[in-house]
Amino acid sequence: MRERIIRGVAGTFVLTSLLLAIFVHIYWLGLAAFVGLNLFQSSLTKFCPLEYFLKKAGIQ
Repeated sequence: MRERIIRGVAGTFVLTSLLLAIFVHIYWLGLAAFVGLNLFQSSLTKFCPLEYFLKKAGIQ
């Protein structure tokens, strides 16, 4: 369940940053880059900050 939430949040952040980059300012692509870098580092280190917070919140 936690993995689905993480994927949903990451996808929402990326799509939101793309829309903000189109309609507000191109620098919003930095948010998409940050999410991508976080996903990459979590694949290498097996540590994801959102997973940590979800675990503390008691979400299985």
